[in-house]
Amino acid sequence: MIRVVGAALVVMAPCAHAARGADEYKQPPIEYSKSTPDNRIARLQAALDRGEVELPRESRLGYLRALLERLEIPPESQMLVFSKTSMQRDRISPRTPRAIYFDDDVYVGYCHAGDDVEMAVADPQLGAVFYTLDQTNHDAPKLIRETHRCLQCHGATQTDDTPGFLVRSLFVGGSGLPILSEGSHRVDHTTPIEDRWGGWYITGASGAQDHLGNLVIRDRDAPKPWKNEAANPADLRDRLRVDNYPTPHSDVVALLVFEHQTHVHNLIIKASFAARQALHYEAGLIKALGEPEGNRLESTTRRIENAGEKLVEGLLFANEAPIKEPIAGSSSFAEAFTQRGPRDAQGRSLRNLQLSSRLFKHPCSYLIYSPTFDALPSVMQDYVARRLREILAGENDESYSHLSAADRQAISEILRETKPDLFGSVER
Repeated sequence: MIRVVGAALVVMAPCAHAARGADEYKQPPIEYSKSTPDNRIARLQAALDRGEVELPRESRLGYLRALLERLEIPPESQMLVFSKTSMQRDRISPRTPRAIYFDDDVYVGYCHAGDDVEMAVADPQLGAVFYTLDQTNHDAPKLIRETHRCLQCHGATQTDDTPGFLVRSLFVGGSGLPILSEGSHRVDHTTPIEDRWGGWYITGASGAQDHLGNLVIRDRDAPKPWKNEAANPADLRDRLRVDNYPTPHSDVVALLVFEHQTHVHNLIIKASFAARQALHYEAGLIKALGEPEGNRLESTTRRIENAGEKLVEGLLFANEAPIKEPIAGSSSFAEAFTQRGPRDAQGRSLRNLQLSSRLFKHPCSYLIYSPTFDALPSVMQDYVARRLREILAGENDESYSHLSAADRQAISEILRETKPDLFGSVER
């Protein structure tokens, strides 16, 4: 499964409501395993079934290159992770890292000489949905949905009991095995740079700031703290055979964007599930009590607001870890990423990268344009829109002290021009 994990680095009865846990998303109204997905991977498989498209296979990479092309995922998004933290762990080592590629909603994992290509997608209704493509099937490639194995990690406590995405940083030994006794970090845009990228290869420039990228612990008895002597390699040719992959890069900017994106995807999924489950429980309880429809329970409001506030914090980069020295990628990822998405009349975009003290020039997540955000229940969209309007209008909240008056004005102007319906329901 596309366990995006690095080393040294997706009608409940009223009586059941109190017992929320890992299985809640398998019950109504979500019914994760029973529901039919509607996402780009599912639509690609439907097109394959109808004979409308093909996935040509090549000897070296199998179906990978064709799959990336059909899903419009840039090869420049490639990131290489060398920890044995995937279903195909026997194929992974510092000499043969696993590659991960992504765009705004799909993630693809590839192991050299592996049995499967692993995929995950942010489905607007189901959260993270997982698929595999058998690389050994030369005749009829099929994207198979996985509903059990992946959820052992991607639908349990590490993803807050919701089908989601997982990025970690931890120390890794010479074989690729994580050194779990040294701890690990679950990574998002709030994680300090010095705790990121363990078990991941990093190419590009990050200055003198400490991080765990490219660090392989060959001698576990060496004095601690273990020092990373390979923080800014020009390339990875002395580490692995780069011709086993579509590009020779493991771009640091791609990884920064990836860490933010997986985090906000998880928050959107959690907000969607929380609102739908709360409304479903409320409807069942009101019916059981014979109350008139339309009454809003305090518990429903509280659950919606709690999940909504966390989403707003993620969208606006609350508690983002600072970048202490300028960062530059090694590939064309940054340029390609910046060119996608809408711009306002002044040419401003939520994809404009800053990379000297923070990730984005205008710190509001571009995932606000995503199908997963647009599919949020109206009560959740209204709450998020109202809070965004309040904060961008100048609300003095310590969580958003990183946003200057100029930041707030620019973000507000960009959103009003590029997503004009966002504030409509809360301004009428």
